[in-house]
Amino acid sequence: MQAEDMEVPIMNNLNDNNGDRQRPKGKDAFKDQQKESESSMESPNLEFEYGDSDTITTELSELYSYTEEPEFALNRDYFEEDFRNHARGRRWAELSAEEQRAYVMRLLDALEVTDRDKRLKVARAILYLAQGVFDECDTEVDVLHWSRHNIFLLYDMGLFTALLELLSMEIDNSQACSSAVRKPAISLADSTELRVLLSIMYLMVETIRVQTEDDLPEWRAAREAFKNELGSPLYNEEPFALLLFTMVTKFCSMNAPHFPMKKVLLLLWKTILFTLGGFEELQEMKARGRERLHLPPLPEDSIKVVRAMRAASPPASAMELIEQQQQQKRGRRSRRSAFVDSLEGDSPFPKKQPLVKQDSLDTYNERDPFKNDDARDDEDDPEDADSGIEGEVDPLDRDVIIQPPPPPPPLRPPTERVNFPKGLPWAPKVREKDIEHFLETSRNKFIGFTLGNDTETLVGLPRPIHESVKTLKQHKYVSIAEVQIKKEEELQQCPLSLGEEEVEETPAESLYVGMLPNLSQYVIALLKLLLAAAPTSKAKTDSINILADVLPEEMPITVLQSMKLGIDVNRHKEIIVKAISALLLLLLKHFKLNHIYQFEIVSQHLVFANCIPLILKFFNQNIMSYISAKNSICVLDFPHCVVHEMPELTAESLEAGDSSQFCWRNLFSCINLLRILNKLTKWKHSRTMMLVVFKSAPILKRALKVKQAMMQLYVLKLLKIQTKYLGRQWRKSNMKTMSAIYQKVRHRLNDDWAYGNDIDARPWDFQAEECALRESIEKFNGRRYDRNRNGDFAPVDNCLQSVLGQRVELPEDFRYSYEMWLEREVFSQPIQWEGLLQNP
Repeated sequence: MQAEDMEVPIMNNLNDNNGDRQRPKGKDAFKDQQKESESSMESPNLEFEYGDSDTITTELSELYSYTEEPEFALNRDYFEEDFRNHARGRRWAELSAEEQRAYVMRLLDALEVTDRDKRLKVARAILYLAQGVFDECDTEVDVLHWSRHNIFLLYDMGLFTALLELLSMEIDNSQACSSAVRKPAISLADSTELRVLLSIMYLMVETIRVQTEDDLPEWRAAREAFKNELGSPLYNEEPFALLLFTMVTKFCSMNAPHFPMKKVLLLLWKTILFTLGGFEELQEMKARGRERLHLPPLPEDSIKVVRAMRAASPPASAMELIEQQQQQKRGRRSRRSAFVDSLEGDSPFPKKQPLVKQDSLDTYNERDPFKNDDARDDEDDPEDADSGIEGEVDPLDRDVIIQPPPPPPPLRPPTERVNFPKGLPWAPKVREKDIEHFLETSRNKFIGFTLGNDTETLVGLPRPIHESVKTLKQHKYVSIAEVQIKKEEELQQCPLSLGEEEVEETPAESLYVGMLPNLSQYVIALLKLLLAAAPTSKAKTDSINILADVLPEEMPITVLQSMKLGIDVNRHKEIIVKAISALLLLLLKHFKLNHIYQFEIVSQHLVFANCIPLILKFFNQNIMSYISAKNSICVLDFPHCVVHEMPELTAESLEAGDSSQFCWRNLFSCINLLRILNKLTKWKHSRTMMLVVFKSAPILKRALKVKQAMMQLYVLKLLKIQTKYLGRQWRKSNMKTMSAIYQKVRHRLNDDWAYGNDIDARPWDFQAEECALRESIEKFNGRRYDRNRNGDFAPVDNCLQSVLGQRVELPEDFRYSYEMWLEREVFSQPIQWEGLLQNP
């Protein structure tokens, strides 16, 4: 599998979509722009709280497709058929703890039978237990309570190990794989055994992962044991996640098209989340890592800062700009007509003009929209010369100051309306390189020579330079990655004197060691699945089929069935995007904390597999429609569907969906993809230029229409790193976006992102930069993970007696052919004895 396989479709589709957007045709395009403009004006603030995952109920419900709904009753029937013979009329909740353990042991013994059908029936009975014996429950809370109780019981009885053996058997089942490859259409029935096993395992991982206040002490101990078990190389000398990665690559190479990919990806994501830790654990690990390296503590908790941010108003669309220009022209005409009317004796006041739209980040005209036309005529007054800048309310604050709809503005706005922020949300940062570069420039200017990397000597420099250096040093930030790079350089230069590096066996380290041999295959497989699940992808005959575990055996006949399946398919794709985006982000963040070069090799594989254009292609859609999509049927979600009586489904009930203003998983996916894009491009000049080349600015600006602070922050970060390359005209006509960047994104002192001086002269060579990075990565991997890395430095035995006296293991058949070997290699070879007497 080559990374180039993905290149053409992504590039072409991105260009096609861009072309479609840049060349609107006729009335339809005009109407679309008008609708987009109206939707952007009406977009509300989204009350979204970003976290590791959604609520436990939602996460469990997303495991099942709506086409799997009949299987809930099937699981219950198999359990009750077996349980009736064992308990004789009693219910599961009525059994004592010892009786429950005895029955689970009986099920575990039955799992080891050779008959495949009997084994499946027992697995379904176990799945019913893990689902919370819902037939005995009256409410959804009861289902979740018994599910949690049963899952800890199943884990305590050693069920997970038994399931793992069965899963390995199903993965290696060549007969099922070959029959699935030959089938023209794969359906839900082809993956029954795998789906049952993966569902039980997912329920165990997700339920044990989530900690609650009323957990028993033995449950907390079981959680830690299970976490260590999953993260350690216990299964075939590799972590459990490696087995799931193998399933992903096998599916993407078309060798096992019947694998239920949604369940595999969800289980893989939750396994990584459980074993490595979520975002809050990452923050704690980062703080501990800095403390170990004797670095100053973090200036702020990034999670808390982002949660406290407010959303900005969305940027202007083309329709809004055109409408505003027309209003300005009408305003100028009205002033002229008012003057003519006054000369003719009519009323000297111009007619009331419509208000200019105000909730826009970007306008071509930077005048104060709060002023009416008469007030603007006074802007030439020297006292009000700066009022257009200092008196203007920032778009980030307008939602707080003026609630829609705004009242008609007075002739001159009151001065009290200005509400400046008390402080910037982030502490500024400066790198050591920035200080060195600043001093090098200053010394060249004032003294005429430089002192290399010396940042202490300030002799000969004027007083303001001293103050500048002092300020820069106050905000200097040394990252863990910089310390790791420096240490790696020292280990490469002095391998003998520094000795062996002590590598801590963390779960992230174990996972990286297992992933390293096939890392590129894993990355390409995940991106192929992401491409297939993206809403902007067009169906192709050669693309992989990710709908194998959602399509029923019999295709829908009625319109209602078709609508239900359509919603199910869209939901299925959204869940896949959610799982892959969260998985990739977790891998990047944990590997970066573990060692910077582990992060760099994963990010380089992502870049080479065209991850950057793929994410831009994903965002090249109506992002508001994607985030507000209602691809869910509440009455069919688990556990609602197994507790309540199922109402008769109608077209209206299918379209109703939930009442929330946005879809949590889609907004979560968008933020994850933006964070991945930020991680790939940060401090990488050649990759930033890729954003410019792929014309990402208009795509990212459209994403600002989503009024959610965290998503806007990562969009603005991506715009910030490329503003200097977009040209002066772009910056001039997007001053509101520039203002939002200044107010929301962290400041890097001495960074000229807003000016772009001498940028055109700076060369960029993608291959040279990536090759230099790859060389450093290969040296790191060779030094730390190559088994023969010490071959050049191993001591050599040069004593003739001991070398000849060593016993050499020879193959068994050597004694049959040693005479021929002697004849060929010794006796028939001429020996030049005189050569020994000659000088070397």
